[in-house]
Amino acid sequence: MPQNQSENTKHLNKRTYIISISIIGLLFFIFGFVTWLNGILIPYLKIACELTNFQALFVAFAFYISYTVMALPSSWILKKTGFKNGMTVGLFVMALGTAIFIPAALTRIYELFLVGLFIMGTGLALLQTASNPYITIIGPSESAAKRISIMGISNKVAGALAPLILAYFILHDGDAFVENLKTLDETAKIIALNSLAARVIIPYLVMTGVLFLLGIMIRFAPLPEIEEEQDEEITTSENTSKKSSIFQFPSLILGVIALFMYVGAEVIAGDTIIRYGIALGIPMDTAKVFTSLTLVSMILGYILGIILIPRYLTQQKALTISAVLGVIFSIAAIYTPPMISVTFVALLGLANALVWPAIWPLALHGLNRFIKTGSAMLIMAISGGAILPLIWGKLADNFTPQSAYWVMIPLYIFIYFYATKWHKLTSWK
Repeated sequence: MPQNQSENTKHLNKRTYIISISIIGLLFFIFGFVTWLNGILIPYLKIACELTNFQALFVAFAFYISYTVMALPSSWILKKTGFKNGMTVGLFVMALGTAIFIPAALTRIYELFLVGLFIMGTGLALLQTASNPYITIIGPSESAAKRISIMGISNKVAGALAPLILAYFILHDGDAFVENLKTLDETAKIIALNSLAARVIIPYLVMTGVLFLLGIMIRFAPLPEIEEEQDEEITTSENTSKKSSIFQFPSLILGVIALFMYVGAEVIAGDTIIRYGIALGIPMDTAKVFTSLTLVSMILGYILGIILIPRYLTQQKALTISAVLGVIFSIAAIYTPPMISVTFVALLGLANALVWPAIWPLALHGLNRFIKTGSAMLIMAISGGAILPLIWGKLADNFTPQSAYWVMIPLYIFIYFYATKWHKLTSWK
């Protein structure tokens, strides 16, 4: 076990350790709830703001691109504030983002919704830059994937609930509303769309209040600080001491690319499945639960990870299996009849579940004093969720939504090579 992780664990008694894990678990719940609201926001804003598939997927772009823009500034903020205060700031920034949804709804300006999503993503970038390495460092490295899997269950349970809860408020009559729009003149149509846009006001007011209160709670919670000296400087090995740049770690750089590919695949599987179902002629009342089904399959994958890692399965082997399943399920989604195809898109959640928890420890291994910068770069890779779904949207508009899932194949192939070969590289030579 690396010394930094054993030292951190020594300083935590059992009660403090449980409290710390519980608080971080709550934060992962918040990540999941806010992130997977996009699955229902995409079809909702497509209707309310009269968008194409490509335009609607800028919901994902605005949200996830903030990770690329803000990850390195987040690392700088954490060095100034520490993990705990940084988490508080992140929650307050997220509350500002959700609050912007109120004027966006009142004006029905799509660009204002996107600004709110970008600010929410900014807060999440700060939170995740703090919490992901925290949960990795706080215990033994060989069980890091297991701890992240536990966090993943909290994240994806929230993600499964979020679109269902928001759909109850904003798209409970989706099919009837769309049919009624076709019968209205232009003036009545504008009034109806304004009414639809206003439905997000109460849910996002509630979220704003909850996020603000959570920020205050984290500020005064008994969450131990992991100092920079412990997680970066104590563990400087001979190999690391010879390196002067983060770019001299190929296992990290290729891990960042693999994570970029993975987040794109995860967001495509979760955020396009409702639109895909509707495009196949499935009623919106049925299709609106599809994102939740994808996340339920992810939860199953996390449970398997907790049971199997590291006792029966290494983190590297879990990543290899995940990549192979991703290719198989993607091909099945492309070539099977519509309803079966939707099932395979949902099953991509199972293939995706262990990718994030496996890549993080593999990519951070051996970084030592570079770990915070490495963590920020991995957070930047979340921008895959901004860029790659746009490719799906463009393919869906130009060809068919089903054939658009071809974009998934090269993503999983790259992850496979990272799992089998590239994570072992210690130099570029």
